[in-house]
Amino acid sequence: GADLKERAKMHSSEVSSFVSRARSTINELANLPVPTIAAIDGTALGGGLELALACDIRVAASSAKMGLVETKLAIIPGAGGTQRLPRTIGVSLAKELIFSARIVDGEEAKSMGLISHVVEQNEAGDAAYRRALALAKEFLPQGPVAMRVAKLAINQGMEVDLVTGLAIEEACYAQTIPTKDRIEGLLAFKEKRPPRYKGE
Repeated sequence: GADLKERAKMHSSEVSSFVSRARSTINELANLPVPTIAAIDGTALGGGLELALACDIRVAASSAKMGLVETKLAIIPGAGGTQRLPRTIGVSLAKELIFSARIVDGEEAKSMGLISHVVEQNEAGDAAYRRALALAKEFLPQGPVAMRVAKLAINQGMEVDLVTGLAIEEACYAQTIPTKDRIEGLLAFKEKRPPRYKGE
């Protein structure tokens, strides 16, 4: 999250500019055309959790601490938290967490759907990072074009009604049909070998 000592020294116009830049940067992360995984091994409060919410998947150690605590400071999450948290865990629970400024650990975050995986922290303090790498390794063999358009279809589809979402899916699927990777996938299946995708 933000450096509150630094924030206290800022003029109100500087705060608005800072939050606007943070929001823009976090939106850029959310719109990356590749899967993103947040590994939370320590504390993700305020902007730290907003950054994690912009990722496709979140993994945390059971001892990690997460929360949107801005209301304690008489402000609100300003870098996407009021929009991404309800879309992740539901409106009522998001309101409860934001209104109370509650901090949750990895186990509670998993139970409410805030994170996808919770792991026991290891001696090195990087258990969530290691789990995130393992997930990334599961994604690597897949077709790059398919991964990009699958993310696009999911992200755009979540913002619209089902009929429109299905049309988005159809348009995204159509982008995979003329690719060399699709032909390679079929050939590899036929030849019983791993595919060699090139993102083409």
